[in-house]
Amino acid sequence: MEPVAQTYQDHSRAIWKLGLPLILSNLAQFAIHITDTVMLGWYDVTALAASTIAGTLFFVIFIVGAGFSQAVTPLVAAAAEEDDDVQVRRVTRMGLWLSIFYGLGVTIPFFWAEDILIAIGQDPDVAALAHIYLQIIIWQMIPALVVWTLKAFLAAMEHTAIILWATIGTAVLNGFINYALIFGNFGMPELGIQGAAIASLSVNVITVLILVLYINRKLPQFELFKNFWRSDAEILRRVFMLGWPIGLTSLAEGGLFSASAVMMGWIGAIELAAHGIAIQLASLTFMVHIGFSQAATVRAGRALGRRDELSLRRGGITAIGMSALFAVLTSVVFLALPETLVSLFIDPNEPQRATLLRIGASLIMVAALFQLVDGLQVLALGLLRGVQDTTVPMVMAAVSYWMIGLPVSYLLAFNLGFGAVGLWSGLVIGLAVAAVLLLWRFWGRSVKIAPVDLAQQL
Repeated sequence: MEPVAQTYQDHSRAIWKLGLPLILSNLAQFAIHITDTVMLGWYDVTALAASTIAGTLFFVIFIVGAGFSQAVTPLVAAAAEEDDDVQVRRVTRMGLWLSIFYGLGVTIPFFWAEDILIAIGQDPDVAALAHIYLQIIIWQMIPALVVWTLKAFLAAMEHTAIILWATIGTAVLNGFINYALIFGNFGMPELGIQGAAIASLSVNVITVLILVLYINRKLPQFELFKNFWRSDAEILRRVFMLGWPIGLTSLAEGGLFSASAVMMGWIGAIELAAHGIAIQLASLTFMVHIGFSQAATVRAGRALGRRDELSLRRGGITAIGMSALFAVLTSVVFLALPETLVSLFIDPNEPQRATLLRIGASLIMVAALFQLVDGLQVLALGLLRGVQDTTVPMVMAAVSYWMIGLPVSYLLAFNLGFGAVGLWSGLVIGLAVAAVLLLWRFWGRSVKIAPVDLAQQL
């Protein structure tokens, strides 16, 4: 296929058309986490703190395996642009294999979750509740990874509407189950934090069933689930080689936020609860940037399939501009309404409401800058994944997060006495460095359109 030059307006329309359903589905998916946070915040502050630290622990392990899912998108997008249906099937199947194998292997440490949390300095009451929560959600690891892989396949094939509607439906269901089981409504038992875990597990299993049924009906030519047990060593290796740096990059960032939650726990349980609220709000806007990043990965992967350097560069500039514009708009909201936003997560009768509002509002104001640099760095990562460049970006990200962001956070929070605000300020600095390095890397890669040799990236 001959490369076709496109205007920035063409790229803007294409990214918006592809990205809007992904953004909305990300927001709907995140509504599940928001629902958990809001309802647990209304139920009990200790339960909120426990779900914050437990969810962080689960996520940091999950996100490594999700790297194999995310590797599916650029590989399928490039294969689809070349009309290679067999390659599309091979890549997706092996992505599912790797997701399942990983999910089976990582559940064991969760059985000692309480001991682990106490060992890293968490409050015993918080650790005990977090352990109860984790004993249920460990069983959602495999279905959650399968969901991510199937969504990656569908996004690469530009079948994004089903991702949106399936996620909206399960988000509504999650809210209903939460309301019933956390508080004991509709004649159900009052399970508190256990009810939130059961809801999360249920919606992941249901989402798998919905996506499998859709793929079998709407995309039968790929035969993704026929003879599913057949191995494909060549493609398994390729997905693995592209996916493990993605997973470790996500681990580096997820681990940074996990470490920040642990350090916030050292400051105090109230600060940890406020941190959980602020993270939820910052993560809500981050879902939009993730959607732009996912769309950018698909567009870059298809440009790679066509060997179209002009389209890659223009598409990249357009996606970066759209993400940055959204960040500026949401920063205005964060700066204008910090206490109003935090108050949405706190019971009006909570005895420590005033303290939570004060600390949470200060973190939200830092988050205004935080989400700008975080959006830019994740957009750059999406573009680099589209051109199948993952190992060098992994190193750049890890250095930025762990050698710059985390030490600065500790220095500001503890040595200089800035507490929770200092901790968040260090995160902003680390993410800003990552954004600069990764954008520089993409611009250099955009003039070398050939796929990266996965064995020779370093």
